[in-house]
Amino acid sequence: MEILKYYIKIMDAFSEKTGTVVSWLSTMLVIAVFYDVIMRYVFRNGSIAIQELQWHIFSVIFLLGAAFTLKRDGHVRVDIIYTKMHRKTKAWVDFFGTLVFLIPFSIIIIYSTKMFIMGSWVVREISPDPGGLPFRYILKAMIPTGFVLLILQGISEAFKNLLIITGHDKEEK
Repeated sequence: MEILKYYIKIMDAFSEKTGTVVSWLSTMLVIAVFYDVIMRYVFRNGSIAIQELQWHIFSVIFLLGAAFTLKRDGHVRVDIIYTKMHRKTKAWVDFFGTLVFLIPFSIIIIYSTKMFIMGSWVVREISPDPGGLPFRYILKAMIPTGFVLLILQGISEAFKNLLIITGHDKEEK
């Protein structure tokens, strides 16, 4: 059980650090949107690069922030029945949900995007729009990166639920 607790401690700390770094991208996104709005509507001078930068930043926030959100139990779910369950029953639901849905779905995404991303890296894909951003292949590499982080945090969550199920979730004194 100690190795599970050690993994949880390391992965949770990593997800917290990643989430903190990624959260600063939200500030960058607000600045980019503000700049774009001022340039387009006040100075009548829009930029394709700034518009692409906005969705690039949003994509990175979404993909790399998913593990942090999972750790903080921030993903949306319908809690009509779940909220009335006992703690151990919730742990069983979350444990099986992670093993049956989260991890397999993440693996499918990683596997199914492999050729899409490799093709982008081979040609060093850039924006097809004039004035667009280069390095689109780096953005596409965030897809498997985000889902790997989600799997690793999912394993941490599964371990936490396993500790609850087995009664080992309390700190030994």
